[in-house]
Amino acid sequence: MNTLTIHASHLAHTRTADARQIAAAAGRVLLAALFLLAGFSKLTQAEGTIGYIASVGLPFPELAYAGALFVEIGLAAALVVGYRTRWVAAAIAAFSLVTAFGFHFNLADQNQFIHFFKNVAIAGGLLQIVAFGGGALSLDARRTA
Repeated sequence: MNTLTIHASHLAHTRTADARQIAAAAGRVLLAALFLLAGFSKLTQAEGTIGYIASVGLPFPELAYAGALFVEIGLAAALVVGYRTRWVAAAIAAFSLVTAFGFHFNLADQNQFIHFFKNVAIAGGLLQIVAFGGGALSLDARRTA
């Protein structure tokens, strides 16, 4: 193998690694965007959100509302920047599954069916982050460097 071949191979590997890191960061941002939008929407509609939580029979709807805000704004923001990414992604995945079963389990209703499996799919994407971490473009990578 000559020097040119080795250099070309290294360059291709570097470009692939860069693309993976950009994809990892973009994936975190795209997943978090859904939660951030929902969280800020809940902030503007506190009464209605608490009423909806109560309507499905959850105890302590005000506490559940505060928990949802913590996950959807606080943890989603941490996911964007890649802070404690694996733990955050696991917590949001659990939240997604809880909301799927708690709020969207009427699978005979097509809208609820779609929302249920959307939440399950989002949890799957978050579990990929749990498995592979936040990538080089994250605060976690800076903390370990």
